[in-house]
Amino acid sequence: MKKIVKFLKKFWPGTLFSLFALCFSCWLMWQTFAYHQGTIYIAAKAWSDFSATLPLIRSFSWGQNFPPGDPLLAGIASSYHFLFYLLVGGLEYLGLRLDFALNLPSLLGFTLLMITIFWLAKLLFKNYFVALLGVILFLFNGSFSFWEFFKQHPLSWRTPLEIFQNKFFPSFGPYDGKIVSAFWNLNIYTNQRHLALAYGLLIFFLISLLLPVIKKQKISHIRIILIGLGVGFFPFLHSVGYFMMMVVLGMLFLLLQGYRKSFLFVLFMALAIGAPQLFLIRPGGVEGNLNFHPGYLIANQLTLVNFFHYWFWNLGLAFVLIPLGVSKAPSLAKKIFWAFLPLFFIGNLFQFSQEIAANHKFFNFFIIVGNLFVAYAVFLIWQKGILGKFLATFLIFFLTFSGIIDFFPIKNDSWMKITDAPKNPDIEWIKKNTPPSAFFLNSSYLYHPASLAGRKIFLGWPYFPWAGGYDPKQRDNLRKFIYQAPEGYQGEICQELKNNHLDFLTTEKNPEEGLLINHRFFEKNFVKIYHNQQTDFRIYDVQQTCL
Repeated sequence: MKKIVKFLKKFWPGTLFSLFALCFSCWLMWQTFAYHQGTIYIAAKAWSDFSATLPLIRSFSWGQNFPPGDPLLAGIASSYHFLFYLLVGGLEYLGLRLDFALNLPSLLGFTLLMITIFWLAKLLFKNYFVALLGVILFLFNGSFSFWEFFKQHPLSWRTPLEIFQNKFFPSFGPYDGKIVSAFWNLNIYTNQRHLALAYGLLIFFLISLLLPVIKKQKISHIRIILIGLGVGFFPFLHSVGYFMMMVVLGMLFLLLQGYRKSFLFVLFMALAIGAPQLFLIRPGGVEGNLNFHPGYLIANQLTLVNFFHYWFWNLGLAFVLIPLGVSKAPSLAKKIFWAFLPLFFIGNLFQFSQEIAANHKFFNFFIIVGNLFVAYAVFLIWQKGILGKFLATFLIFFLTFSGIIDFFPIKNDSWMKITDAPKNPDIEWIKKNTPPSAFFLNSSYLYHPASLAGRKIFLGWPYFPWAGGYDPKQRDNLRKFIYQAPEGYQGEICQELKNNHLDFLTTEKNPEEGLLINHRFFEKNFVKIYHNQQTDFRIYDVQQTCL
């Protein structure tokens, strides 16, 4: 008991902060995903992303998905780092309710990220002020998106109320055509639930390697092996995170001369274990085919002036304060910054996936560390008397103002609802009466009953296969051909269904726009095994029909 009291006295700021991090993470995750009495509640801003997340989870908990395949592209091997969602699916399979199964790993990952940011700053700068401010800058981004807010809501006495009631991100580039990107607010972590855990673990590995360096001790063999294994098994959790950590470790190998042998062993183990995984989930590279694509989101208007203009608006005052903090930072902290700086240039120079916007992961990770140097610069200014404290307060306000505005669209977001099994008879019937490994030809894209029952569908929303490196056009055309089948084409339709290993097909009264269904053809020629009289959702058995 005395040891616990002694620990709390010595580390009370960190302990208190850890409790806050846990409470905030709990609120954030349940604010965006919940489950109550057989109904799934999804925050509106997470609706599109979760239309891929939930089928992946259910393919592990209620379906049969090993070796992992893409549940939205039946018959194709997984092109996505699936380990986090395998864990979530496993928890639901063991009996944990869906929101607990997803939110618990999510909140633990976000808590870990906040705590590791805090302690990395404390290790590098020996100051709790810098550590706490570094986390605050992570939570509340410092971009200049507040300028867009005031374009829509001119400054007045109602401004505080308009901020508190705000439901929309003022800037969501490139999707709304504005310059400040969508990737700096907390929405990126509520939608991509595995991202915080990945970053948190990577910073934890980094701290574990730096502790002996700070104490000027030798890095033990056990520590080297454990971290090498941890990084090596990372691609199935986050393939880009693995690549980024390898870059950082490689830079530290060059910068920390007295520890080169230790970092070399970590790199060798991580490469030997991790590289094969990359080629299993992303044939040909980290996220697909590597392309030279300078300029990130402004590639079509890339000039030196436009480049600095873009990042000035997206980094805000950090654009100036990061260099200032680095110039004044302790020697080891400077080396950490130089180790992370290549991530910024890699994200600006190369394209790793179909969508260049996906490079935001490089910038998110870089900015997490960059913000620590911003916090250090503000701390140095704070120490310069009354004027310094006034200036530091001014800087903190404008370094967090956009993030504060961006916080309320998440807090004020509305719920989208999905009735789950057993209340949803379509999902319940599929779950109980079809094999867990079944392939469905789907008559709708988003949240199809077969997907929510853990079965794989022929083609999910085309964006997801496209983002994974596949061309969805061929499947989409074939899907339309089958559903629009004219009379007398049963043989051809059956052959196409068998060629694609489809076990069942569904029809519904109101499919997505652009899909026409010849209901009479399927009712006349196919064996119907389920019909929901209220919604007119029907399931036909391909194997019984196409003998």
